[in-house]
Amino acid sequence: MENAVPTPIVVAGRNCWRIERARRAAVIVDAADYYRLIKGVMERARRRILIIGWDFDTRIALEPDENGKGETLGRFFLRLAREQPARTIDVLKWNFGALKQLAHPAAVVMLWRWYRTRAIDFRLDSAHPPGCSHHQKIVVVDDHLAVCGGIDISNARWDTSRHQDDDPRRTLPTGKPYRPWHDATMIVEGSTASALAELGRDRWRLATGVDPGAADSRASLWPAALESMFDDVDIAIARTRAAYQEVEQVGEIEALWLDMIAATRRFAYIENQYLTSGKIAAAIAARMEEEDPPEFVLVMPRVADGWLEQKAMDAARIRLARAIGKVDRRNRFRIYVPVTPGGTDIYVHAKVAIVDDRLLRVGSSNLNNRSQGLDSECDLIIDAALPHNHDVEPQIVALRNRLMAEHLDSDPTSVAAEFARTGSLVAVIDALNGRGRHLELLDMEKPGPLEEFIADNELLDPETADGFFEPLATRGIWKGWQKGLGWRRRRAAARAPTANGEG
Repeated sequence: MENAVPTPIVVAGRNCWRIERARRAAVIVDAADYYRLIKGVMERARRRILIIGWDFDTRIALEPDENGKGETLGRFFLRLAREQPARTIDVLKWNFGALKQLAHPAAVVMLWRWYRTRAIDFRLDSAHPPGCSHHQKIVVVDDHLAVCGGIDISNARWDTSRHQDDDPRRTLPTGKPYRPWHDATMIVEGSTASALAELGRDRWRLATGVDPGAADSRASLWPAALESMFDDVDIAIARTRAAYQEVEQVGEIEALWLDMIAATRRFAYIENQYLTSGKIAAAIAARMEEEDPPEFVLVMPRVADGWLEQKAMDAARIRLARAIGKVDRRNRFRIYVPVTPGGTDIYVHAKVAIVDDRLLRVGSSNLNNRSQGLDSECDLIIDAALPHNHDVEPQIVALRNRLMAEHLDSDPTSVAAEFARTGSLVAVIDALNGRGRHLELLDMEKPGPLEEFIADNELLDPETADGFFEPLATRGIWKGWQKGLGWRRRRAAARAPTANGEG
């Protein structure tokens, strides 16, 4: 029944690690606001700042001036250490991703200065199988406030939500300009943050062999300039983690993506960097085969970041999207690319999903194989169907309207009015797309033979570390596609009524 009360999609132990209460929570869109806010939070930290990330650059300015300059992150941490030596600053960075910084003398000198500073502990994370990356982007302050999402504290990330064509503040440490960049993260206070602190300490312990201990001051560090979106809300935490030494494989993120797709009634609005998981694509295709399927609207970059990623990820996305399109009789599956008024593509690095305005997901996971089984990931989820979350839908609606308005160079009120009139995300985009920032449909041109071979065999996007060494005949996106269809059939069978009419 349309008005039936939905059951929760998140289930602890099935598709999430645990569900914890947050005193306050908010989604921060784009790095300009995030860097400014987290800088203020770190200045007020009493005991510990813990940063766990895929990428990290000491040379960036958190608040660049009109020339792209300002106090660098490296100098900022030295200042914090000098002002309050008893406060520890622990930074854990993926080891392979750190290699590129060694080519920059300024970065090497700053890391040496950090090494000489007792309050700063910079470590490299190599505690993972070969080919795996540590992809989480987590900041925890005093174990009581935390940020988790898609934004790295690194170069080429800072941008405002205006995504101007020529913003002089959007420059690399070398002074070279970079393209517009769209991203998002979630900030939480309370027990949810304490759970992320526990996750961070476990990762630190695994990577370094040292137990950092708890550092909860219980003092509120919520930024005064940030309005809370969600108060007293239950938030689920979902992870991906590859098996390594004594730690077991964790696949909550993939299970949650599949459960979200299956539970979607009207629409799923998704911002993501990749679509290369055959399982997830097959789950979407199965929904498109229904008589009255929901809309799946994806906002993505036109091309991946880097030559290798383009060969592996872009071709796989086209292959899977074309396969979904073959069964999409009502044209309800769309992939859009955000573009500036001057015609420059805005790179989408955000990992956001909103289902039926009743579930919000923000994290680090992409819709690729690596995020489902190989790389370490962490997502936060607010599900309105949880008993305690009875009043969160208006805030989720407001966030969706705000995100769509950003891409359409419109305002949330206009987006809300158009959606109220049509009930369709696609219709909203068609009605409000204009000459300013706008959304363009992704070109589905067939990839070339080399790209097709790399994509079909998942040469750079395996789901497990063993996938790098498996024979080509035993792997590939179409093997994942078949697994996704099998999962869908098993789920449908499990939910089918029994002979006596009980479900």
